[in-house]
Amino acid sequence: MTDLFSPLTLRGVTLKNRIGVSPMCMYSCRDDGMPTDWHLAHLVSRAVGGAGMVMTEASAVVPEGRITPGDVGIWSEAHVAAHARIAAAVAAVGSVPAIQIAHAGRKASREAPWGSGAAKPGWTCLAPSAEAFEGFAVPKAMTEEEIGGTIAAFVEAAKRSVRAGYRIIELHGAHGYLMHQFLSPISNRRNDSWGGDFEGRTRFARDTAAAVRAAIPADMPLMLRISHSDWVEGGWTTEESVELARRLKAIGVDMIDVSSGGLDAGQKIPLGPGYQVPGAGAVKTGAGIPVAAVGMITDPAQAQAILAEGKADLILLARVLLREPYWPMRAAAELGRPDALGIPPQYDRGWNTVAKWQMDRAIAEPMHTLG
Repeated sequence: MTDLFSPLTLRGVTLKNRIGVSPMCMYSCRDDGMPTDWHLAHLVSRAVGGAGMVMTEASAVVPEGRITPGDVGIWSEAHVAAHARIAAAVAAVGSVPAIQIAHAGRKASREAPWGSGAAKPGWTCLAPSAEAFEGFAVPKAMTEEEIGGTIAAFVEAAKRSVRAGYRIIELHGAHGYLMHQFLSPISNRRNDSWGGDFEGRTRFARDTAAAVRAAIPADMPLMLRISHSDWVEGGWTTEESVELARRLKAIGVDMIDVSSGGLDAGQKIPLGPGYQVPGAGAVKTGAGIPVAAVGMITDPAQAQAILAEGKADLILLARVLLREPYWPMRAAAELGRPDALGIPPQYDRGWNTVAKWQMDRAIAEPMHTLG
């Protein structure tokens, strides 16, 4: 049985456990894409909390690929030092630093959900076709040259990620962003070799993955996040996700991060605890590739069961880790794994038994239930 606290090795990288921090946009840059002290504190606190992998938020490969002006970027050499500071700090406390690189396509050029201090957006959005997401501006359909330039931008961003010290790279192909827009027949209405049938619609994802794989070290894992279903009639399906995962595995992608939705405002997602997990299980079984599961996974026993039932190889957590950065320590206590607590020695004074941990948690229980 796979244990939540067993190590996971992908190529030349080993995670100390099966808990990862999912990429979460903070919208906290100042219109230059530079990670700040906020990003450093946010990510390193989750590494101190015991997660085996900490992944930065979607980092734009070109300025116009940002969702908002407050997004993190990695489109220039000027970004490398700020990313290197984060990667080194995460690694220093025993977690594997990872980065998600992305292009928002037709869902770009939006204002941050709060006043981040960044300039207002105003750039032209690019997409496979001139098909707008509901309430967004109509994007410009990409030319062959622009498609090729975008793939090249992913490659250069991946190279910068390596130089910054990240140990895992994830390509963002989910949630209605550019790569997903190519995959879905709802957003991709092209009739050339980048659209039409499954082969054409998956070409951008396959070519980008192949180009990035060739550009990064052989011992560096490559992940790709997908939305396994659009949850819309006539959209991208779980069956297509399985076939794409087979193709990506052959290219050299090491893990599929399985999410869903985000492409069409008419989606009908059956929300509930672990609602993405069946999609992850389908991809893992159908494509024979390691997968990460995400989506309303909040309870340690729930996370352990997903692994034990063979539905995933890695558990990615998001909102629960915003509420509780030390969730992995609580999970170790509740699952009877005191050997895996991993409490930093700086925090362990007078807090060195499972019983004490559980007592402290019981006192603080109201905080765990907020949000």
